[in-house]
Amino acid sequence: MLGADLGELLGDRVPSDCSRQVIADDYAGRYMRRPLRPDEPRVMDLGCGAGDSVDLFRALEPAVRWVGVDIERSPEVDARTRADADFVIFDGEALPFEDASFDLVYCKQVLEHVRRPEPLLREVTRVLRPEGWFAGSTSHLEAFHSYSTWNYTPYGLMLLVEEAGLELLEVRPVIDAFTLVAWRALGLPRLFYRWWGPRESPFNRAISIAGRLARFDHRTVNVAKLVLSGQFAFLAGRGSSTRT
Repeated sequence: MLGADLGELLGDRVPSDCSRQVIADDYAGRYMRRPLRPDEPRVMDLGCGAGDSVDLFRALEPAVRWVGVDIERSPEVDARTRADADFVIFDGEALPFEDASFDLVYCKQVLEHVRRPEPLLREVTRVLRPEGWFAGSTSHLEAFHSYSTWNYTPYGLMLLVEEAGLELLEVRPVIDAFTLVAWRALGLPRLFYRWWGPRESPFNRAISIAGRLARFDHRTVNVAKLVLSGQFAFLAGRGSSTRT
């Protein structure tokens, strides 16, 4: 079976409820559907770039206290034009916030650009409140882009976040690697944007069809998609009570 070794290493971190392709934004919605603190939830977008995720979070919870954090210069930061949210510059490692300051640290397609992920992940653990979430997505088999430094396997990310003091709760497939490679080889055509969302990318679709024909369960299909994923989404937290 494709990815049996990965499935064994990850255990129940590979979900069995569904095997659809996801994006990191799904975790924002899941978090905001949790029973929230009596005060406004505080969210950090770590590696916020242009800062557009503030629109996502404000649509889900108008009272959210959102702060975008990023290094001083990057292609994405340089493209930022908005001034309707709080933005903080940091050195890429030390987060300038007090302990237990945030309910959710959101990190979409950023970790592959972080030169030294270990100290940054320890900082994420420090600034998260008890039962807080660290959620987002990162690259697995994605071609070089925007000064990317690393590609992660789901197992490798598990080792990093758990060494930092967090618990990896789940990983889910995003777009498949073959579609990402084709997108870059063809010059980044806009046609491919349809596959960053609920519509499954072509190879993920093929795995889904093969899984139904073979009568595989959702977890088995998820493992196969993760093995050949271009990107994958992750959810980690402080304590097992974050499994909701």
